[in-house]
Amino acid sequence: MPSNSDAQNAETRGLTYADSGVDIDAGDRAVAMMQAAVRRTHGPRVMGELGGFAGMFRLDFNEKIFKRNYRDPVLVSCTDGVGTKVKLGADLGRIDGLGIDCVAMNVNDLVVQGAEPLFFLDYLGLHRQDPETTARIVAGIAHGCEIAGCALLGGECAEMPDIYAEGDFDIAGFAVGVVELDRATDPLRVQPEDVLIGLSSSGVHSNGFSLVRRIIDHARLDLSRCYPELHDPEGRSLGEVLLEPTRIYSQTIVNVLRHYRVKKVVSTMAHITGGGIEGNLCRGLPDDVDAIVDTDSWTVPPIFEFLQHHGAVETGEMYRVFNMGIGYVMAVRPAFVDSVIKQVRKLGERATIIGEIVAGSGQIELTTGTRASRG
Repeated sequence: MPSNSDAQNAETRGLTYADSGVDIDAGDRAVAMMQAAVRRTHGPRVMGELGGFAGMFRLDFNEKIFKRNYRDPVLVSCTDGVGTKVKLGADLGRIDGLGIDCVAMNVNDLVVQGAEPLFFLDYLGLHRQDPETTARIVAGIAHGCEIAGCALLGGECAEMPDIYAEGDFDIAGFAVGVVELDRATDPLRVQPEDVLIGLSSSGVHSNGFSLVRRIIDHARLDLSRCYPELHDPEGRSLGEVLLEPTRIYSQTIVNVLRHYRVKKVVSTMAHITGGGIEGNLCRGLPDDVDAIVDTDSWTVPPIFEFLQHHGAVETGEMYRVFNMGIGYVMAVRPAFVDSVIKQVRKLGERATIIGEIVAGSGQIELTTGTRASRG
């Protein structure tokens, strides 16, 4: 904040932008510090230099270095943020992984449509510009883009001391991808007997942190403590476990879909975010089928049981708010289940059959001990 001497000097020399709390020079330093990380995400499709008014990205090519052109391309876009997880990260001074969260929350939504992520844009709302802090956040975003296989094409850092309190900030992102029209996900392809494959989450991901923080306050939990109930093999503190970045599934999903160039073996998909399995899987179902999910078919990570116990949260509410260990769901034709599971596991994911599709009315039923027994 400007000091009394700053105010007195402003009266004699005239007001400047810095007097209002916005430091243009600090912003320029932040841009310079983040350029190397951003450039690492750029491939031959990115055009122009950093620092322009807008980024440019080539969608189609004639050059031989590119394996294929798009015949009937459809652009797919989405936007999302990290939510109040940023508050926890800011309070603990652990902000490096929040950029990965932001990328994940977007590209995981994008690939649900069958799309390949192309590029990403970020938006940072700041109390004030601290170049080192901003560069750390953007480096995390760039790392997330590298994992996702997309370019960090541009972004914006908005310094707004009248909007954000000291130490507060927000992160949002915008992703654009492309899919061939005849390869886009279509819920109408979902049929009874399709099998539901769940991909494990890396933890809480980036949803439900308002409840997480309420539980922490209610139970007076110590974020710096290593609780034995977490059964963490690395001996991490509660805060470190909660801040584990959201898993990015885009490269796995894109590779699996590309493996089947003719047959459409994946009927529908869902990114399990706010609303849990029930609130997200239903978004990809037609009105004439139901999804039966067996919650006994996977092991719920200890962090969720820990939060439920200390917050006295009902089981139904836990499944309505959190991913509970399943971050992404694919509905797959029965004949291809073993093949898809083999592929996703080879690509580093933990995959489990968690249920099936039956005739119905577009509902999701969470149950225990059902027919989800293969795998």
